[in-house]
Amino acid sequence: MTWTDDELDRIGGADELQVSSYGSDGTLRPFVTIWVVRTGGNLYIRSAYGRENGWYRRAVTSGRGQIRAGGVEKDVTFVEPTEDVHSALDDAYHAKYDRYGAKIVGTVVAPHGVGVTLRLDSED
Repeated sequence: MTWTDDELDRIGGADELQVSSYGSDGTLRPFVTIWVVRTGGNLYIRSAYGRENGWYRRAVTSGRGQIRAGGVEKDVTFVEPTEDVHSALDDAYHAKYDRYGAKIVGTVVAPHGVGVTLRLDSED
């Protein structure tokens, strides 16, 4: 499914996003607060602490979860994006979050961001 323009604006414009994945028993894990960026009609998240970060591991294993941001709460599918998006995502992270400082933004931009990026696909 695709995002509405309103959802993209609200989630993409939010400073932070809360993400959770579904456990094997079908319940939601605790929400974790992270950054989110929008490029075009897609929303992306990255793990600042690599592939071993708990929320990231659980999201990849589950493949499904829920997000909350900008007053929107949605079920999502976590999808590993194609390699050609990373440059645009780096630019989006810099544009949105550079005010926090280069060291912090550096945790989610290349080369750190490649391999720990997930696209959020709306499930409805």
